[in-house]
Amino acid sequence: MPTPQPAIFRENTPHHYFLEFHLRPGWRQDALKRSLAAALDACPAETSVLLAFGRDAWERLAPDAVPDNFIAFHAVLGQQDRTAPGTQGDLLFWLHGERHDLNLQCALAIGRALAGIATLELELHGFRHLDSRDLTGFIDGTANPQGEEARAAALIPAGMTGAAGSFVLTQQWVHDLERFGGLAQAEQEAVVGRTRPDSIELEDAPPTAHVKRVEIDIDGEELKIYRRSVPWGGLRQHGLYFLAFSREIMVFAMQLDRMFGRSEDGLLDRLTEFSTPISGSYWYAPALETLRSVIGHAAE
Repeated sequence: MPTPQPAIFRENTPHHYFLEFHLRPGWRQDALKRSLAAALDACPAETSVLLAFGRDAWERLAPDAVPDNFIAFHAVLGQQDRTAPGTQGDLLFWLHGERHDLNLQCALAIGRALAGIATLELELHGFRHLDSRDLTGFIDGTANPQGEEARAAALIPAGMTGAAGSFVLTQQWVHDLERFGGLAQAEQEAVVGRTRPDSIELEDAPPTAHVKRVEIDIDGEELKIYRRSVPWGGLRQHGLYFLAFSREIMVFAMQLDRMFGRSEDGLLDRLTEFSTPISGSYWYAPALETLRSVIGHAAE
């Protein structure tokens, strides 16, 4: 079995940095490969680096190594004019570690290496908040799989194209904390579907609660994803950078349909009343061996 990029499973790092790039028209495969190898080589060893690709970029770089069902992200047009916009990029770098300064040093090196071939579309500093809580005050990722279950949820299985790689969904969400904070705690918990102090799932949570909308069962088996989301922002604007990994890209699509009222029951996730996505992309994070074979370097 090939080796997944280690950054996927390195947990509990306090500082995160996200970079999304669009490749400029006329880019050449050989130039991009050199730039990516230089970028990865320049990052400090203390910083974990994940490199992932949009569909168009990966297909040009490695046309024989495109996983099944790999698609670009398109806007999800939901009920009541709620939309998850598509801002599909070509390159995603997720940097995380114990020190923000080293993450920034790595980000600067990536920017220099890609100058002239790519345009930076999103740059975001994320951080661990208290005991892994979202800025709404609720613990994020309580039901996240761990250990071998996490690997099973996140990684494309052996024998399939892209084995040990992972499909990735990223979205930048902006929270309306003033409006959400105006709710009584019991109503906040009904929106999320968990208790705020200790993150216990509510047995009587309404079908519009967030945890109910993103839980998907097929033939009695829940389809899991592996979440690595973190808060971002400051006084003027703040929210969550949603980052998740899956063995099957369509799990993300099904969750988004259920959140935005596009499933059979037509219900909306009430969390979308208080948080709005402003970006959205699907990516593929290849295994280390695949990265080495394609660009001559791996994100380790």
